[in-house]
Amino acid sequence: MTASTCPSCGRELAAHERDVRFSLPDPVLNLPEREETDGFWMSGPSASESVMMQVPSMGAFVRALLPVQLTGGYSVRFGVWVGVHPNDLQHAAKVWWKPEYAELRLSGRLANAVEPWGMLAAPVELAVLDPDVSPWCVGSSDELLSAVLGREWDHQLVLDQPPA
Repeated sequence: MTASTCPSCGRELAAHERDVRFSLPDPVLNLPEREETDGFWMSGPSASESVMMQVPSMGAFVRALLPVQLTGGYSVRFGVWVGVHPNDLQHAAKVWWKPEYAELRLSGRLANAVEPWGMLAAPVELAVLDPDVSPWCVGSSDELLSAVLGREWDHQLVLDQPPA
């Protein structure tokens, strides 16, 4: 082991502190036209650069950060999509780039399966913890998602998953 490798799992330390960003909500991946679907709206020039989107027959989505704590003080952040009520999306769009954004709180359902747990459609609560980034997943009534948010996880379980 060198100073740049993890004593717990032997991986490079840089592999631990990473962000995994889902490009689209999982249900949208099944659309034949994806972002080219008639009536598809997104807040940025592409899905990967967007923080909000609305998809006909699918719903409204906002981007959020799902933190996963690893043993040894490391973490992984998943940039997930969360399905929200269309009225909540409209409110978020009004405040996202204004000072009121710091007070934004939303409820929704995970729109991405996060491996190794899955959790697609699990209820989730979002809150803005830093006004310079997307809201964070801060709680859930779902037992598994609550555990993912609240405990530390083995490096191999999380880091051995293929990228999103």
